[in-house]
Amino acid sequence: MFRKILIANRGEIAVRIIRAARELGIATVAVYSTADKEALHTLLADEAVCIGPGKATESYLNINAVLSAAVLTEAEAIHPGFGFLSENSKFATMCEEVGIKFIGPSGHVMDMMGDKINARAQMIKAGVPVIPGSDGEVHNSEEALIVAEKIGYPVMLKASAGGGGKGIRKVEKPDDLVSAFETASSEAKANYGNGAMYIERVIYPARHIEVQILGDEHGHVIHLGERDCSLQRNNQKVLEESPSIAIGKTLRHEIGAAAVRAAEFVGYENAGTIEFLLDEASSNFYFMEMNTRVQVEHPVTEFVSGVDIVKEQICIAAGQPLSVKQEDIVLRGHAIECRINAENPAFNFAPSPGKITNLYLPSGGVGLRVDSAVYPGYTIPPYYDSMIAKIIVHGENRFDALMKMQRALYELEIEGVQTNADFQLDLISDRNVIAGDYDTSFLMETFLPKYQEKE
Repeated sequence: MFRKILIANRGEIAVRIIRAARELGIATVAVYSTADKEALHTLLADEAVCIGPGKATESYLNINAVLSAAVLTEAEAIHPGFGFLSENSKFATMCEEVGIKFIGPSGHVMDMMGDKINARAQMIKAGVPVIPGSDGEVHNSEEALIVAEKIGYPVMLKASAGGGGKGIRKVEKPDDLVSAFETASSEAKANYGNGAMYIERVIYPARHIEVQILGDEHGHVIHLGERDCSLQRNNQKVLEESPSIAIGKTLRHEIGAAAVRAAEFVGYENAGTIEFLLDEASSNFYFMEMNTRVQVEHPVTEFVSGVDIVKEQICIAAGQPLSVKQEDIVLRGHAIECRINAENPAFNFAPSPGKITNLYLPSGGVGLRVDSAVYPGYTIPPYYDSMIAKIIVHGENRFDALMKMQRALYELEIEGVQTNADFQLDLISDRNVIAGDYDTSFLMETFLPKYQEKE
């Protein structure tokens, strides 16, 4: 096992990794930017190293600064968390080159699955269903018109190198395709340095279902059930739950087996997530993409499966076999996660950085967990993601979990910054959400217009 690991991240995920490491008896090194000097992860870690100014490109995304901190503190491994360098294959490869273990898959697998066109080709070979779409890259708008005609409108234009909702455009009819292609391609080029696009038929509305997988270097791959992440705003998840209410026993088995098959085919090691779209009308599911890192919503899976995903990540990286087999995984109860962000729902969810003057995070009771890195007097910097906390609940059944979440959101007090807490409370109190009757269109097309009217 490692003696010391460095956490190349900030906020609640850095705190979460420090806690897991401490429980495994591993010393931790935090890195921070000048804007995060007072951040909780720097206080909780055994050592903390400043790696640059507030802007992420000059600190958390600066590969050389992160690696130098690891070499300086003699850390044996680096956990990248999510976001920042977590899916940067160059970083993973450079870690290996300087003899530091990267806690995640290899740079090669990351490249293979990070490029969505290539990932799609691999999945076809692995016998995993994919969404009808273009065979490979689409280089210009003329080509795009021919492909779209063949697969049928509406289509989705997606950046090959993308993630986080950038470089994506939905096109309803041929007249709109050319301009949408040009803008999405230039957005992708500006954000990822790569303007390559591909096209898929729109499966919409659908359920956004993702399956958590774990693989070790001994060839074992298991899945820990699925999460329903259909409640999204602008392709960003707002609330997640596990298991999905839309999936029965047979389909659960099929979608889990497809995820394991996908991970085995590419020789995947460490924690990852296979994302699918489920067409409820036909019960067909399609591979969408793979996330080669731990995800924001991993706690809901931890609650229902009883597996500590971050500890498993560290143990896998240390060369240990998985601590559980597939037959050991029994999903118990129901878990829900709400993301509490510093944003103003009344002003189109504009970020709301500032100083937290008063804070009470919900606690107590069975089956409640709050992952956060803020405290009273903490100033949320304007440079990073606006997430303040994740509230995760676990109940015997879905209704029990919904009631717990309602209780937790009632208890939550945050003063000094605007948050989306009331929005989340309204969302989980919505009769469609209570009934589990929602899909990827619900939040944007049904709930938000009503909510904004009320506001």
